[in-house]
This record gives sequence, structure tokens and C-alpha cells, in this order.
Amino acid sequence: MAAKKKAKKAAKKATKKVAKKAVKKSAKKNSKKVSKKKVAKKKVAAKTTVTLGGNKVSVSGKLPKVGSRLPKFALTTGTLSEIGNADIKGKRVIFNIFPSIDTPTCATSTRTFNEIASGLSNTDVYCVSADLPFAQGRFCGSEGLANVKTASSFRSNFGAAFGVNLTSGVLKGVLARAVVVVDGTGKVLHTELVSEIANEPNYEAAINALR
Repeated sequence: MAAKKKAKKAAKKATKKVAKKAVKKSAKKNSKKVSKKKVAKKKVAAKTTVTLGGNKVSVSGKLPKVGSRLPKFALTTGTLSEIGNADIKGKRVIFNIFPSIDTPTCATSTRTFNEIASGLSNTDVYCVSADLPFAQGRFCGSEGLANVKTASSFRSNFGAAFGVNLTSGVLKGVLARAVVVVDGTGKVLHTELVSEIANEPNYEAAINALR
């Protein structure tokens, strides 16, 4: 009888130990799940946004970091040929990025950068939008803007590579307003994501980056 009682006690202790271990394991798993959910929430919260007329709109990513290499990209010129990183090698470049040439602020920025470009050496200014190359060329031709170059993202990875695709709002599918300046080696010198799409970029900051 004594032996049976001892055996029962031992069995109970073993069962309790197993139960405690199971509880600890499940608690650890739950805590990991909670922490993963928190990380996921933080990632969502960190999403880039700008405004259009005061209303928040989402942007696909983040601009290249200052000091980093320019990401691989492709754009379509007025002759429907494609250009990329190799085509701008050795030249300093200002990318004037905007939603559409057919909007007042975009037109103004193109005119302003055309004036700026006339005083810059070894520097190309590319006015980039999702407009068809024909529309871009027609605007610059009618305005007599010969110091800037136009390039379209309508069939390329440019918006994704530079993190400037608008992903919500009435302008969803085109590009946000931004400026990226690079040197002749492809190193990023300056970036600006304009917080309100209706506003013009900081021209002075772009010029200063090249000095």
C-alpha cells in the first residue's frame, strides 16, 4: 500500500511539472505573437504620407537616403527611348518630380527649374512625371523651355524605385512632388518630399546641394 501511494504522488508531481512546462511554453508563444503584432502595427504607423489640399494621401515608400547610391531606374524620353543610371553617369542631376505637367504648380516648378538650369554647369535637370512624353514635350515646346529635360515614368519602375508613387487619394497612380539631387558619381546629395502637393519645392536647397 505504501508503495502504491508513493507511486501515485510521484505521478501527480510529474503531471504537474508537465502542465507547468506546457503553460510556460504557451505563454512564451503568446508573448511572441503579441510582440510580432506590435512590430507590424509600428510598420503600418510608419507609412509615409503627404497632403493634397490638406487631406492626407499615402506615398509608396521613402526617398533615397542622402549619401546613398541612386537606385536603379528607367524613364522614357520624348523620343520614346529609355534612359537609366548609365545615361546620367558623370553629370550632376536634379530630378524635379511631380504629379502632372498639366497642373499649375507643376508647370511653375518646370519654368523655375528651367531658369535655374541656365546657370548650372555640368548639370541636367529632369522634370519627371507620369504624363505621356508627348504632353511633356508639348508643354516645354510651347513655353520655350530649353534648359530642362523631360522624362516620363508611365511605363517604368521609377516611382517604386524612388518611393514616390501616390497610393491613395484622387491622384492615386501618379507621382508625389519631390526633388532628388545627385552628383556625377550617382551619390545622392539632397532629397525633398514636399509635404503639401500643392506647394512648390525648395529650389534654394536643391541649388545649395550642388555648391
